[in-house]
Amino acid sequence: YFVRLCLDKILLQCVLQSRTLSGADAINALRPFYFAVHPDFFGQHPKEREVNENSLKRLNGYLENLQKPGFRSFKPTQLTFYVREREPNSSNVQESFSASGFRAVSFTLHTRDLLSTVLDILNSCSLSTEHVRSLNVNSQPHKETKSTVNRPIKWDKTYYSFTGFKDPEEELEQAQRVETTLISWLDDNEASAVKKLKKSLPLRKELERLKIELSHELQLSDIRWQRSWGIAHRCSQLHSLGRLVQQRPEILKNVKGRTVVFTDRSGMSAAGHIMLGTMDVHHHWTKIFERLPNYYKLQKRLLLLEDRISQLLGGIQVIYIEELQPLWTLEEYYETLNSFYNKLRDSRLPFHPRSLRGLQMILESDRYAPSLHEFGHFMIPTVCDPAALQWFIFAKAQEARENLKRKEEMMITEKELISISKERFSLDRLYKEPSVSSAQMIDCCKRLLEESLPYLQGMHLCISHFYSVLQDGDLCIPWNWK
Repeated sequence: YFVRLCLDKILLQCVLQSRTLSGADAINALRPFYFAVHPDFFGQHPKEREVNENSLKRLNGYLENLQKPGFRSFKPTQLTFYVREREPNSSNVQESFSASGFRAVSFTLHTRDLLSTVLDILNSCSLSTEHVRSLNVNSQPHKETKSTVNRPIKWDKTYYSFTGFKDPEEELEQAQRVETTLISWLDDNEASAVKKLKKSLPLRKELERLKIELSHELQLSDIRWQRSWGIAHRCSQLHSLGRLVQQRPEILKNVKGRTVVFTDRSGMSAAGHIMLGTMDVHHHWTKIFERLPNYYKLQKRLLLLEDRISQLLGGIQVIYIEELQPLWTLEEYYETLNSFYNKLRDSRLPFHPRSLRGLQMILESDRYAPSLHEFGHFMIPTVCDPAALQWFIFAKAQEARENLKRKEEMMITEKELISISKERFSLDRLYKEPSVSSAQMIDCCKRLLEESLPYLQGMHLCISHFYSVLQDGDLCIPWNWK
């Protein structure tokens, strides 16, 4: 007992003399990192945006845990972020370069103090750490180390035996040796997910009630959310819309048959959906509803423009796919189409009328070379050279038709497997994130059906790229689980 008291006293003195960092200082120090990976800057890259958004949620949870009084136990957390492409460096951080021009950076958090965590994140993303020295930190400048754990003092193994504390080096080594499997992860997280799910059930019922009532009252086609906000957040947004309906019912007469999407900004989307910015007040929403007649006129002009582009390209259909394209406003998409149309009209490409009927294309503003998607639609850059575009479409037309046919078969297979899996495991809901392809979903469901998983009964299962328990009890598992 005396030895333990002495060790605790020594530990306290070391902590008081070691590097310290407040939560506010940590946020300030990470500003360059947040700016480099923030989802709002990835509007034209849905996959990268979703990965960064999910990783930021897990990172914020890790930082919050570090600031909790008496926090001791932790699990190493692996994160992946897409950052602006730079020159590849020689660091030992796992990096890969995506086709959209971003660098994928993966690293594992295993530090126990804010300062070391902040510095590790910045170093992993090749960001400067000079500004951290200007913060109010009682320490010498941090030096990079190749050791597996970044700690101000290395304790002898006997210390952990006496105090009962967990040895972080042993925990990290064990986590690296043992690969996470679906069964082991469900064993560890099922109880937490069940608890969160039960707590969220009343709110889920309230959300469904509000959605049905508003859809019926306004005669809406659907109500959606762009982001994976929590149930409480969604209920709050529907309550706000309900209050507006009560206060200004006359301005909502033009929404019949439309889809309302709660997103980051207000307006009308390229797909013709009414966007309500979650950060906007009722005044902004009111203006959007008042402008709907003008939006509908612009939408008709946009459809006419798509038809003219189709005629110039041999009957190929111009489409807009929400999951693959940026969330353009109607005005932005119209300007993009108009610019592309003028370029095509001036080039006078010799496409035979209706020779490409049945094929599809989408416009992209962040590429320079055309490509063919696995689902059969052409991905055409707005700045594409007309001659190169003509050659590419002719060369890939037959492959595009085959891919379109395979897409229809794949969609049917995916829908059937989701239904079978949901029934087999008595799931309340089975869905996937937009960044998970149909091929990945099919592979995931086929392998799930080979397993016995009683843990999933009554749960909400999301197929994603990582393991996580969401705040409302949804279970996220990677599509390529082991």
